[in-house]
Amino acid sequence: MPPALRDLQAAFAAQLVGRDSADLASAVVGDSIPADARLRVYRHHVGHSLGAALAATFPTVQALVGDDFFQAMARAFVAREPPTQPVLAEYGVEFPAFVAGYEPAQGLPYLADVARLDWALNVAFHSPATRRLAAADLAAVAVERLPSLTVGLSDGAALIGSKYPIDRIWHASQPGTSTDAVDLAAGRADLLVLRRADDAFFVTLAAGEAAFVAVLIDGNALELAAAAGLQADAAFDLSMAFARLLGLQAFAALQQDGDRKVVKAS
Repeated sequence: MPPALRDLQAAFAAQLVGRDSADLASAVVGDSIPADARLRVYRHHVGHSLGAALAATFPTVQALVGDDFFQAMARAFVAREPPTQPVLAEYGVEFPAFVAGYEPAQGLPYLADVARLDWALNVAFHSPATRRLAAADLAAVAVERLPSLTVGLSDGAALIGSKYPIDRIWHASQPGTSTDAVDLAAGRADLLVLRRADDAFFVTLAAGEAAFVAVLIDGNALELAAAAGLQADAAFDLSMAFARLLGLQAFAALQQDGDRKVVKAS
């Protein structure tokens, strides 16, 4: 009796990530190319395509480790986390966590954080272009209401914190930049990833700014966020920080409470 369609599909999916099934080859019609060879060719093609998709999403990781190392890491990831949906731009959300536990990469302790940054840039780039908060919008808000105002981040925004200077690592890995070594002991980096018209980018935040943004992301009011900023850095200036973020179009247009979701990657 031939295998049921569901069993055949499961066997085929398993074969694509390296878990061969002897029964599968008998269900595939071969001609000049034997069935098992056809399956190997298809597996190679799928693995290559998914590896290329991961390389496009995590270009900084690839630049840091080189093509051969990255492809080996990608193959191991694909075998463990095959895609579950058809949009390849959405494939790889688990990759940073995978990199953190990937034994051959343990000598690069910052690599997982760089992968998180690459993923956040990918998410921001593919996020919808929605209206941002502008200074004129705040003119309609009564002054006494401002401290209790809840301001969300724009779609696709993410806060990435690392104990390593991943901003410098990212810049050093870009094509055409100098090859000067980055001092890993230079201190932590807190980055705010944002979408702009045709690209995604990040800015480096001071400690107070990062604490301020983190509390806003959690859905708290400006007064609580400002208190967190001051606690993190006694020199934190709410007016300057808010003006900077407003100029970066980091905030979503004002909406009713509970209507906006924001992204936090810590």
